[in-house]
Amino acid sequence: MSIFRKKYEVKPNTTGFFYRNHQYEKTLQAGIYKFWDLNNETQVYILPNTPKLLTITNQEVLTKDNVALRFSFYVWYIVEDGKKFLDSFALDRPMEEVWYEAENKIHSIVQLELRNRIAALDSESVNEQRMEFSDFKTKEIEEEIAQFGIRIEEANLRDITFPRNIQQLFAKHLESKIRAKADLENARTTVATARALKNAADLMKDHENIKFFQLLETYTKIAENGKHTFVLGDLKDWTKKSD
Repeated sequence: MSIFRKKYEVKPNTTGFFYRNHQYEKTLQAGIYKFWDLNNETQVYILPNTPKLLTITNQEVLTKDNVALRFSFYVWYIVEDGKKFLDSFALDRPMEEVWYEAENKIHSIVQLELRNRIAALDSESVNEQRMEFSDFKTKEIEEEIAQFGIRIEEANLRDITFPRNIQQLFAKHLESKIRAKADLENARTTVATARALKNAADLMKDHENIKFFQLLETYTKIAENGKHTFVLGDLKDWTKKSD
């Protein structure tokens, strides 16, 4: 009688959904099952319990200032409600085609959200804020995709590529900003140095001890050049002594 029993295998990390006569009957956990099936009316659909990765590359979008750029992103998703997932797609075809349609829906929903966010900004703002796009999973995306029994775990931007001429403009702009910053720092240093020298000069000008040491230094230099007579003190006092 085993010829009238159909055997199904549900492997680890997957869940099986048992249908009889195209009607859902029950959910099967990992294991091996045998069902009576006299008229070949049973079917088990296997869905993974682990996250799946969807990678989308080479997408094009126009920024607010009409610069065409390309971007890539990836999405980690998981089937959270297998019954709802199977109810959302036609099952009269291989499961590979069902997955293809499901991922196309995810692709369209996520891509539209990212396109709208990029298109609302000019190219320079996109370049400056590109890190803010790294995680663009939103409540709206989650709710829209949840109707298929799917939960989005991550939605991340991989890269944004600008046209070569725009990249060159950004590079020149960055170089100008760095140079201007360096010039400003040099100017501040020059002003600070000049202020310090002025303060030092004012200090030397008004300080009596410094004046005295400057005078001694002058006498020393004159004496080194030959024999000289120096008169220190009041000249009138020396005149009186001579008399």
